[in-house]
Amino acid sequence: MTIFLVRHGETEWNLARRHQGRFDAPLTERGVAQARAIGRRLATLPEAERAPIVASPQERARRTAEIIRAELGDAAVLTIDQRLREHSVGSWDGLTYDAIAAKLPGVFDGDGAHEWYFRAPDSESYAAFAGRVGDWLRGQNDSIPVIVVAHGLVSRVLRGLYAGLPRETALLLPVPQDRIFRLSAGVIETLAVAR
Repeated sequence: MTIFLVRHGETEWNLARRHQGRFDAPLTERGVAQARAIGRRLATLPEAERAPIVASPQERARRTAEIIRAELGDAAVLTIDQRLREHSVGSWDGLTYDAIAAKLPGVFDGDGAHEWYFRAPDSESYAAFAGRVGDWLRGQNDSIPVIVVAHGLVSRVLRGLYAGLPRETALLLPVPQDRIFRLSAGVIETLAVAR
């Protein structure tokens, strides 16, 4: 199995430090450029140039996937999978990080730097979130490479599940918007993308 894992391009809310969760904000010009660069890089990889693309249903990921597909020459099939949607922190979705900290002082302290996602009173639990991402991963065909366009927390958890990492380690993984993670033969490789 080979998975080319990509996070959506930068959005207006990423710039504003506003948590998107189930909501969406448009890609910035930089986000569009990131998606184009990723598509061009994927086009140089024989395994990826005709690989199907699967994306989260959320607009920021779908739009990124459409741009990548165009850079690949529109030959790739693009499908949407609900299991790849971003984690929701419930009533905290759409809030800035400052507003979240005001609701629950200290939420980002200590292990909260990455565990805060699961501390909102009405957020999706880690077990449910990892369960749906893991369900997607288990359903992949070992012989067909796939390009996945999703979100930051999806990327962390998917890579963690793939590599058998403990939860606390997976939640610390980087989630750049200008890289490709190649998951293949039990190894996770970071592929640089020229701008």
